[in-house]
Amino acid sequence: MNTVPTPPSARGPVRTRIAPSPTGFLHLGTARTALYSWAYARHHGGQFVLRIEDTDVARSTQDSVDQIIASMKWLGLDVDEGPIYQMQRLARYHEVAEQLIAAGLAYRCYCTPEELDTMREAQRARGEKTHYDGRWRPEPGKVLPPLPAGVKPVVRFKNPQDGEVTWNDLVKGPITIANREIDDLIILRHPPEDTAADLPEAARTLGVPTYNFAVVVDDWDMRITHVFRGDEHVNNTPWQINIFHAVMSLPQHAGAGAEGRALPQFGHCPIILGDDGLKLSKRRGAVSVTAYDEAGYLPEAMLNYLARLGWSHGDEELFSREQMVQWFDGSHLAKSPAQWDPAKLAWVNGQYMKQADDARLAALLRQQLATRGIADVQGVDLQAASALYKDRCATVAELADWVEMMFVDVQPSVEDLATHVTEPVKPALRALRDRLAEVDWSKPSIAQALKETLAAHALKMPQLAPAVRVLVCGRAQTPSVDAVLALFPREKVLRRLQHV
Repeated sequence: MNTVPTPPSARGPVRTRIAPSPTGFLHLGTARTALYSWAYARHHGGQFVLRIEDTDVARSTQDSVDQIIASMKWLGLDVDEGPIYQMQRLARYHEVAEQLIAAGLAYRCYCTPEELDTMREAQRARGEKTHYDGRWRPEPGKVLPPLPAGVKPVVRFKNPQDGEVTWNDLVKGPITIANREIDDLIILRHPPEDTAADLPEAARTLGVPTYNFAVVVDDWDMRITHVFRGDEHVNNTPWQINIFHAVMSLPQHAGAGAEGRALPQFGHCPIILGDDGLKLSKRRGAVSVTAYDEAGYLPEAMLNYLARLGWSHGDEELFSREQMVQWFDGSHLAKSPAQWDPAKLAWVNGQYMKQADDARLAALLRQQLATRGIADVQGVDLQAASALYKDRCATVAELADWVEMMFVDVQPSVEDLATHVTEPVKPALRALRDRLAEVDWSKPSIAQALKETLAAHALKMPQLAPAVRVLVCGRAQTPSVDAVLALFPREKVLRRLQHV
């Protein structure tokens, strides 16, 4: 059973956040985390913050930022604050680092990369866990090494050496890790020389914050109360809790500004596995959220499917955005990994396709056709086409597959022609063509023309209709043939039937 989050009344207004790194697209795991964070905030009438963790300057791009924002907008995950960029908050991280140093909670370390490598190699040779050995950690009575010339120091957090870190995870329940298992984390480091030129002066001279430090300062400053994130962050949490307590203890953070603030509650959601059973990630198998938009999925279906990858409300499979907000109180989050199932997503999307407004589908269909080079859709009622075909489609792309035949030449297969366009049927096809050239171009009139042709040639509909479909549509199976023909321009139907 999940831990039920502390009610908002006991902690102040609920504030959640999503903090993606703009080093690529918004992948599915981060989208799910964003959804849970957004839904929890909306459930409690709280606020949802978008923070861009762009301190990896070498890999962060504006294109990625734009794609992240577009993905969240497509999913309908509106934010109350942000985007807030970490690289615009460098002065704040430097300020807190100096305050921690002054309070004896952090220190400067002058170890070179070569020294650290030698340290780790010696530890491995002794069969020990590799960790920083604290040689620059100040302690009462300890004599530190002389300052080396020309070495830019990093700033390390002075992690407690005794005791334990315990938190009641919203997903996993109580977790305890001994402080001796974690070392003095670097919280500010100087960037590599090959990227320094692209950084602000403060970053070049004072350093860039590491993830575990920046996230704590941000969550403190932004009054974040609940953090939902991926399983991979469990090992970061002990450091963050210790740094959080250190930041909270600073004299500068005492007083009215700190009233009502407390350590955020953490919920670590299990990973999403691909259909091959391996973890989805930016570097392995995860398709971007916008790729599903381009492939013709509906955002409400994607939101529904993502929500069920690790959360449930009874046996409900399909639910609206409003229902999810009503139900999502932070409980009923799964402890086991979820598996991405393209077939299940297609089924969910198909259900939403059936319910979708035809005018909306027509607009999406127009976009899909445009990507296929079909910009001129004059003469075809896309709304009527959407209404006719949507029950057969899992995506808007499949809807476009059906409608595309009205704009491009079809090539019936030799097998279909031989099976359906037979010698006994050809006279009826020619007669039908002549009849269709004269009737009012509507479904009832086309149906009457078919009926009269069948009677005149002593045929049944299963003999004539497939032949018409093969010649006009390039396939033997379609919805009702009179409804399908009525969607086509008359001239196109007559032209395709003349090849008999």
